[in-house]
Amino acid sequence: MDAEERKAFGARVAQLRKQRGMKQEELGAAIGRTSSWVSQVERGVQPVVRLDVLQLLADGLGVSVQVLSPDAPTAPAGAPVEAATDEPNDLDEARLLISGHPALDVVLAEEAAEIPDLPALTAAVDEVWALTHAARFAELSSLLGRLVPRLERAARTGDPEARRDAQTLLSATYQALAAAFVRQDEADAAWLAADRSIRAAEMSEQPLQVFAGIFRLAQAFVRLKRLDQAEHAASSAVNALKPHTTGESVEPEALSVLGSLHLVLALVHARAGQRIQAREQIANARAVAARLGEDRNDFNLEFGPTNVEIQAVSTAVELGDAGEALDIGQSIDPTTLSAERRSRLLMDLGRAHAQRRHIGEALDSLLRAEELAPETVRTHVAARATIRELVLIAGRAAPPELLGLAERANVSE
Repeated sequence: MDAEERKAFGARVAQLRKQRGMKQEELGAAIGRTSSWVSQVERGVQPVVRLDVLQLLADGLGVSVQVLSPDAPTAPAGAPVEAATDEPNDLDEARLLISGHPALDVVLAEEAAEIPDLPALTAAVDEVWALTHAARFAELSSLLGRLVPRLERAARTGDPEARRDAQTLLSATYQALAAAFVRQDEADAAWLAADRSIRAAEMSEQPLQVFAGIFRLAQAFVRLKRLDQAEHAASSAVNALKPHTTGESVEPEALSVLGSLHLVLALVHARAGQRIQAREQIANARAVAARLGEDRNDFNLEFGPTNVEIQAVSTAVELGDAGEALDIGQSIDPTTLSAERRSRLLMDLGRAHAQRRHIGEALDSLLRAEELAPETVRTHVAARATIRELVLIAGRAAPPELLGLAERANVSE
């Protein structure tokens, strides 16, 4: 199924859904999929070529498979539905991946069937993070389906040093998966992925990797609105790490993790409406970034002076201080950071403009954010709420660009 075929199929799904007065969330619930999955199908991002999934989608829409996809093969009566050629799935495939043990064959076997190729696995983990930062979740999920079982096997076979190396890679992979789940508002899955990353990090004997995993765990708790758990996880990690970051000769990786934990605490306090505590944590993060003296990407945290200011913008927006957010944002040059970080800054600036009812500026920021990371903007809870608010503010005068964005983010219904 090429790009044009996916778009045509997605348009047919959207038309049938709207004819039945269903929202994407309702169709997703009816067929056991997320609204994000439905949205990606309708936009032609997510291919649907398996006959069993086509049947499921057709049943949810109340039509036959042939109405939904005229070229689909017809299964003989009473025959089991077989899967057609599989293609990349979205993060629903990744949810299934972590819904159990991914290497049961190794648990029962005495020796591995193959010797792990650690350089190849390392390159694959680097690609995992590149896809995560770019918010290319369908490709990410497809890659993880092949990679995670290989890593889990490698972490249990071979000599002790190779096992530790594989555990390090496994921890980094689960951290990427946790970050992706958070951005897709799949916080329960993010919790599980983060917890697995922490275990793998401890098995790898890489203590700082453990703390990086706790950062991902705290993010999952924030998305779950379990702010007490997020604060406990992050503050406990800060208290344990701080004594090891004093003096002149401190590992920059330790400072990156410490500063990131301060940033997640700032978010926790901002979500709780605790202005003083949120600002204190931003100040703490700025102090750590000043000691670091540069933007780094240790453990894919992208911590440094620039990211601190991006988070300061986000914190100000969360607290309703739109003017402060816009003032800080004007001084930031995010060009060295990932597309995800740059998109997040633009998204938060769009939210700040929306708080001030600057429709044109807000729309411009959101559209530029969408260009950088389409999936992040179209699925992020705060972004979608802002788009909905802009549509309500504009009313009948809403520009077509705003209505198009609302349609892509599924907030126009």
